[in-house]
Amino acid sequence: MTPTLRLVRLLAAAVASLLLASTVALGAAAPARADTYIPITGTGSTWSQNALDQWRKNVAANYGMTVNYSGVGSSAGRRDFIAQTVDFAVSEIPFQAAPEDGSAPEQPTTAYAYMPIVAGGTSFMYNLQIGGKRVTNLRLSGEVITKIFTGAITNWNDPAIQADNPGLAMPDKGIVPVVRSDGSGSTAQFTLWMSKQYPALWSAYNGGPGLTSQYKPTGAMKAQNGSLGVAGYVAQGYGEGAITYVEYSYAKNSGFPVAKVLNNSGYYIEPKATSVAVALLQAQINQDPSSPDYLTQILDNVYNSGDPRSYPLSSYSYMIIPTATNTVFTAEKGNTLGTFARYMLCEGQQQADTLGYSPLPMNLVIAGSDQIKKIPGAGSTGVDVNSCNNPTFSPGDGPESNALAKTAPQPAPCDKQGPDQCVTGTGGAAETPTDTTGTGNGGSSADAGSAGSGGGGTGAAASGAAAQAASSGGAASYDENGALISGGSGTVVAGGAVSSPFTLPDPGMGPQQWLMVAAGVLLLAAVIVPPLASRRLKRGGRS
Repeated sequence: MTPTLRLVRLLAAAVASLLLASTVALGAAAPARADTYIPITGTGSTWSQNALDQWRKNVAANYGMTVNYSGVGSSAGRRDFIAQTVDFAVSEIPFQAAPEDGSAPEQPTTAYAYMPIVAGGTSFMYNLQIGGKRVTNLRLSGEVITKIFTGAITNWNDPAIQADNPGLAMPDKGIVPVVRSDGSGSTAQFTLWMSKQYPALWSAYNGGPGLTSQYKPTGAMKAQNGSLGVAGYVAQGYGEGAITYVEYSYAKNSGFPVAKVLNNSGYYIEPKATSVAVALLQAQINQDPSSPDYLTQILDNVYNSGDPRSYPLSSYSYMIIPTATNTVFTAEKGNTLGTFARYMLCEGQQQADTLGYSPLPMNLVIAGSDQIKKIPGAGSTGVDVNSCNNPTFSPGDGPESNALAKTAPQPAPCDKQGPDQCVTGTGGAAETPTDTTGTGNGGSSADAGSAGSGGGGTGAAASGAAAQAASSGGAASYDENGALISGGSGTVVAGGAVSSPFTLPDPGMGPQQWLMVAAGVLLLAAVIVPPLASRRLKRGGRS
């Protein structure tokens, strides 16, 4: 073997060794971006789960962050937090000092705080037909809803339901109320509303006043586990005649309608993002930072809001965050949780409306920002409201600003209690109107008035808003990773939201990318150099 050929082979071996080393380094570096954030785990609310699941997908795709979450119900989530088996929990109600089921007081041994994450409306999803045709425009008063879920009204042709629905010839069919079988924040919120608004009816059924997380089914009621369980039952063929209470998001995803609920101004209102935003202007928030219930909500004024645009059963959900480390929660996990929390309060809220929720206003974002600073490992950093891509406010707005509430349209004349009834569909059946079958006159919810808190508007104003929305591309839609698929130029006029779709951060050329380039160059050298050198040596040997 000539010295030159030996040199070529040594070169090839060196190239191969370098290639192997770079490949190993690349393999070690590949998950570095993901490993920047230690995975975290939470359990709790199914009411909020659709929003949380979308946000988890977004941060996994955008930041390589792993956030595990199981919707086991708010009660179970709070118990898991107490047992220190999770890093965070999500609930619609705070820890209960005296649980209504007689269980032990909920007393966490880890310091904690409540952080608002998303608002929404508890809706009444139903499955009903008249003459073989689907009903999508049902209207119900609060008293009728309470009587349905306490067994006092059992048939769809009850005179009280017929009075709510003059445009429908209500069928002679039994009602099947579907309730939660597990301890849930949805049940707690719904029963709190009934106990406050119709205390005699609720106390007679419940055996006493106050909310409950554990519903006690009677009669024709069916009990199902989780929001998916109750929504799934109603959506089945055998669910015809059924009605349930569930977050609006589940009805939208199921393609089923929700009942419009009579508010204190005499209008039947659907729980859209705008109507929830208007209602929550009346929420009283515990503003005492020294209180264990800081940032929890008091909803009495929401239930009785005098604004005709408001949806009575509006509320928001909390993430229960640790403010000290414990056997499962570390400062490293706190870095992940803090980053995820900041994402939820800002960019994540852009998708709230699309997902069937209502984005948080600035006052709750600011309050939530202060809570994030308490998380160990979060860097004592909250959010900057001037760069926070939340659709309810813009840089320079005041803390009580809510763009959704400012631009929310007035209800249509046919949504007012009386002889007329809008035929427009709701929820997941918004594009399916219902023909008038009763004695009342029809109408369209598109005749809603212009935005503002004053009196009724005109159909012309609504038509103009709809045209403007259409010209701007309509409501934006996103894929499962949060990327914009289609729709507007960042503006949703008719729905009231004004926002810009968030963009993924560009990390530039990091170590992982440079290693990939080096590996490619070394691979090319290993393949090309030895044959070329060998041919050159052979030609040299023949000369």
